[in-house]
Amino acid sequence: MKVNTMTVKEVTKKVFNKEDLFILDVRNASDFADWKIEGEHFDYLNVAYFDLLDGVEGILDKIPSDKDILVVCAKGHSSIVVAEMLSDAGLSVSSLEGGMTAWSEHLEPVKIGDLKDRGEIYQFVRIGKGCLSYMIVSNGEAAIIDSARMTDAYLEFAARIGAKITHVLDTHLHADHISGGRKLAEEANATYWLPPKDATEVTFDYQPLNDGNEVVIGSTAIAIHALYSPGHTIGSTSFVVDEKYLLSGDILFIDSIGRPDLAGLAEDWVADLRESLYTRYRELPGELVVLPAHLMIIDELNADGSVSETLSTLYETNHGLNIEDENKFRKLVTENLPPQPNAYQEIREINMGKIERDLVKQQEMEIGPNRCSVR
Repeated sequence: MKVNTMTVKEVTKKVFNKEDLFILDVRNASDFADWKIEGEHFDYLNVAYFDLLDGVEGILDKIPSDKDILVVCAKGHSSIVVAEMLSDAGLSVSSLEGGMTAWSEHLEPVKIGDLKDRGEIYQFVRIGKGCLSYMIVSNGEAAIIDSARMTDAYLEFAARIGAKITHVLDTHLHADHISGGRKLAEEANATYWLPPKDATEVTFDYQPLNDGNEVVIGSTAIAIHALYSPGHTIGSTSFVVDEKYLLSGDILFIDSIGRPDLAGLAEDWVADLRESLYTRYRELPGELVVLPAHLMIIDELNADGSVSETLSTLYETNHGLNIEDENKFRKLVTENLPPQPNAYQEIREINMGKIERDLVKQQEMEIGPNRCSVR
């Protein structure tokens, strides 16, 4: 019997729309415990594929009949076999096309808002990895900030809306995912910008992104003002766009703050992190809309699937911005931290241009949840 498939885009829409979904995840228990597809109204059953090879009769009473059923595996192969067995047993089920590998790579564009003189800003939600990147558009030109390695998504979207990518910027040297910034700049014949304090070991040419730099997109002069905000890395740089939006990189998230330890310098950088969050950011207008580089938990999604909040609200609700005692703050960001991202040292070296890895290896290195924050 032919099995239906469900695309990662369709699953993303179910997450955004808070729909019901029952997921049978046939990966190993440790992989499921570490990272799974999350949705507010999703229910789960985890049974390893090898435990189902003799049949699915033992789990039929655990699968609901009143919800969409999705079978998930690592790459979309084992899930088809299990879905076929469930279909033969009389259930209507789908298999996730491409599995968790495809889930990790999907980018969903969401319009954030309009800018002056008919400009626009879009957020690309990488829901499976928690990464957020941005496209700023004005008068037929576009800038990409914190590009994922799946550069086709930006090129295709830009072509669809009639824009040419002229600038590509990274807020810092990433350690949790492979940046597509340099590759995208080459493909689009655009200028690639990187904070120079994060670029002391890079092997390629770039345009240094310094505090106070103004990158103009289109003839309407929608300015991206660079704001030096170290702490996650020594070069971390935020952007104020059109005096409306604060792209905070990995310094500040909706429900958490950035971690300073991914270069092994937590004790050295904790003071910078506090200075950026408690002094530099406090001097900014509270009505700025914060657009972070990562999504930490599914609860941070707005009704349209975007991730944003005003700076003034975050100073009221984000625990990491309300720790008066400096020693308590230091303890929060240097002790009892969550596990570090998979292969983060190797990812940093790729982003420096020191080493290269093929696509399969890159996919393996990025598998897993986002781990850039402390809460």
